Amino acid sequence: MAKILGIESSCDETAAAVVEDGTRILSSVIASQLDTHGKYGGVVPELASREHLRAIVPVVREALERAGTDLGGLAAVAVTAGPGLVGSLLVGITYAKALSFARGVPLIAVNHIEGHIHAVISQARGGGRPVEYPALALVVSGGHTHLFEIREGPLYRLLGKTRDDAAGEAFDKVGKLVGFGYPGGPVIDALAPHGNPHAVKFTLAKMKGNALDFSFSGLKTAVLRWVEQHGMSAEIEARRALLRGNPHPTVDEWLAVTPRATLDLVAGFQRTVIEELLRHAAVAAEGIGARSLIVSGGVASNAGLRAAAEEAHLPCPVHFPAPKLSTDNAAMIAAAAFVKYERGEFSDLTLAASASLTLA
Repeated sequence: MAKILGIESSCDETAAAVVEDGTRILSSVIASQLDTHGKYGGVVPELASREHLRAIVPVVREALERAGTDLGGLAAVAVTAGPGLVGSLLVGITYAKALSFARGVPLIAVNHIEGHIHAVISQARGGGRPVEYPALALVVSGGHTHLFEIREGPLYRLLGKTRDDAAGEAFDKVGKLVGFGYPGGPVIDALAPHGNPHAVKFTLAKMKGNALDFSFSGLKTAVLRWVEQHGMSAEIEARRALLRGNPHPTVDEWLAVTPRATLDLVAGFQRTVIEELLRHAAVAAEGIGARSLIVSGGVASNAGLRAAAEEAHLPCPVHFPAPKLSTDNAAMIAAAAFVKYERGEFSDLTLAASASLTLA
């Protein structure tokens, strides 16, 4: 039984987890920074690094305690090496190096995007519905919107990516624009069912070059123009006032300060993003003869996306991670590390953070 401690600090979540044999999650602890960054409308890199420094030791300690083990019981220490915010990555990497050196256990570097993919693969290995290869992975979050072909190994080939905003980034920017604060994506997802997704029509620009690439910046600009044309200043200020008094409003509280026209706007925006994601995924899956489709990353927790994927006529079965494994966490890092552990793919103390680390 190989217990691996995973450490994740690529952005604004300080996370640690202990996973046994790549499938059994013994513990998963996450210290969120949402309240810290919410007042600024997005992640402030300097503040993120500072919060990671404060949280890393207690988070790792709690993960070990919940798992009923200690450093001496670990087979390896795994850590996110990139992509992400370099200052945030350095906190996790430095601490992982210290633990590896002090206890004499292997150090394993993990790509954050591969971690998201293994959030699904590890569930399948642990007794869930099997992922069949070749597979297509749609990794969609606040920082990433990528399509990968996955072959046995696993081996990855990048098929398409966003040329500007990631889908999750577009959700959050639109949420901020209409007064939902940060992160706005979950609020849009919660309110979209209360609007008519066909009342406000959006179109997306046709891409030149790789037809599997994404672009969401034009959609974001279209929402901005709609807001400007419909004189929403008063209602936006009402929502901002709600946030100042209560950083975590309920759906009913949001509905009380959000007119029907705005509900239609966010419903149409969410529908357009989801349709674009699934359209690209369907074309890519057909192109590679995929036998499974993996959807992972923070946006994989979007209820609208999950429902649409079930109803869509996709060419292969769709696999989502458990909601708690969709957003950034360390269990996915430890799970991805297990394959490397079995192969003996270890790093040394020269391991460096790579803000733009690629998977393929």
